[in-house]
Amino acid sequence: MTHELTASRLASASSNATASGGWWRDAVIYQVYVRSFGDSDGDGVGDLRGVRERLPHLARLGVDAVWLTPFYVSPQADGGYDVSDYRAVDPLFGDLSDADDLVRAARALGLRVLVDVVPNHTSEQHPWFREALACAPAGPARARYHFRPGRGPAGAEPPNDWESVFGGPAWTRTPDGEWYLHLFAPEQPDLNWEHPEVAEEFASVLRFWLDLGVDGFRVDVAHGMVKAPGLPDIGRGAQATLIGTEPLPFFDQDGVHEIHRSWRRLLDSYEGPRIGVAEAWAPSSQRLALYVRPDELHQAFNFRFLNCPWDPEAMRTVVDESLAATASVGAPTT
Repeated sequence: MTHELTASRLASASSNATASGGWWRDAVIYQVYVRSFGDSDGDGVGDLRGVRERLPHLARLGVDAVWLTPFYVSPQADGGYDVSDYRAVDPLFGDLSDADDLVRAARALGLRVLVDVVPNHTSEQHPWFREALACAPAGPARARYHFRPGRGPAGAEPPNDWESVFGGPAWTRTPDGEWYLHLFAPEQPDLNWEHPEVAEEFASVLRFWLDLGVDGFRVDVAHGMVKAPGLPDIGRGAQATLIGTEPLPFFDQDGVHEIHRSWRRLLDSYEGPRIGVAEAWAPSSQRLALYVRPDELHQAFNFRFLNCPWDPEAMRTVVDESLAATASVGAPTT
């Protein structure tokens, strides 16, 4: 299926988006790394109460919204991006009442609150993954993740040649001989978004936080939830092509856009507007613009600057191409 909008649909959608405006189009969003921002109890670790106490400082700076890094229950193998409970606050940072108080305090100061959501993978301590490890190979609990038999004699080799973004194979073998996929740390098994329970669970998670009052989400690895059918080899190291011109079978697959469309419908069902921000690595400005079409997310990180030489002409090229690509879908660039 193609993800190129027809000319008439694009023109109509872009016109509607421009006419309706949106607070995110020219907002200043301030990232707060919770564990280092404000420590309210003197234990050496920042917490949600500490963030709340310092919100007036951010309001005086003139920012429009605050983006909070993950504060969910987590073993902290990857700074909280390994989530074991998406609906609870890790005791390291407080409790759910602290999150509620923070959102209410921000609103009283005229600040909006965005929170991280991590849909590509869970923690290895998530109940789903613990259930998967406890069941037999090919058991139903394993279908929520990517478990595969190995290759070579006795299945001793990984199922394919994919590499973790963090280095080394993207597969770890379990004691019963099967392998599971993790594009990041071994403690972060990738979810299988073809399983209907995965989509249902994350829709429920989003509603949980929207009902609490948050104004939107920064979507971690927004380009990574869908993998190419058959999980084919790529024939080279993944890290070297993270932002390349060739497609990767585990990043920026067209299927991710159906997920983001469903989330946009969910966001639009709330009074707001509530927004989604994609942390998406794409091989071109044109591919990145697909994430911010009028029926998908509202903003996307522009990582092309990371690979851009410190040169005015090179930077101008990135800026011009980024502006042109997002203008073509009626979206702001970031």
